[in-house]
Amino acid sequence: MEHRLSAEDRKKQLVKIGLMMLRTKPIHELSIDAIAGQAGISRGLLFHYFPSKRDYYVAVISAAGRRLLRVTKADESLPPEEQLREMLVQFVAFIARRRPAYISFVRGAAGGDDYAVEVYDETRAGLTKRILTYIGMPEVADEPTSPEYLRIHAWLSYTEDLALEWSGLPEKDRPYDANHLIDHAIEALHTLRKL
Repeated sequence: MEHRLSAEDRKKQLVKIGLMMLRTKPIHELSIDAIAGQAGISRGLLFHYFPSKRDYYVAVISAAGRRLLRVTKADESLPPEEQLREMLVQFVAFIARRRPAYISFVRGAAGGDDYAVEVYDETRAGLTKRILTYIGMPEVADEPTSPEYLRIHAWLSYTEDLALEWSGLPEKDRPYDANHLIDHAIEALHTLRKL
């Protein structure tokens, strides 16, 4: 007899399938029929768990954002400078490992899909606040209009783009390794903070 999943487990399964497919396709190209088929359910049943295609896409892209925040969270027992480095090591590794999915996450936001923009902005804000804490400025973490918050937010975009471009090169053609990229990003952060 086939084991029936609870509603919550089925939703998790469907989101997990979407995350797997997101590795090779942008969010708006995920096929609801293919996802339902992989889960062994009908398209109609998928819409029992998610009222619309948009609701499903929001659930998948939100899970992607939470995953990024989770895997880049540094060990809190480390000194702040080492927490920053550990976060960047994980951030660069995440982008390199999941480059197509990460690009679809960024481009979904850049393409103006309101749900993607919102999730991307929340994820970026979470990373920015974390970095502000690591550099000893937790008091401005909730002040998105402060010059320091804006500077860190922009630096994160620079680091993200650098990691995306670097990870897109064949390994033999990369001008440096991941450690050099991280050293450079940290140096750029310290330089920016002096301006």
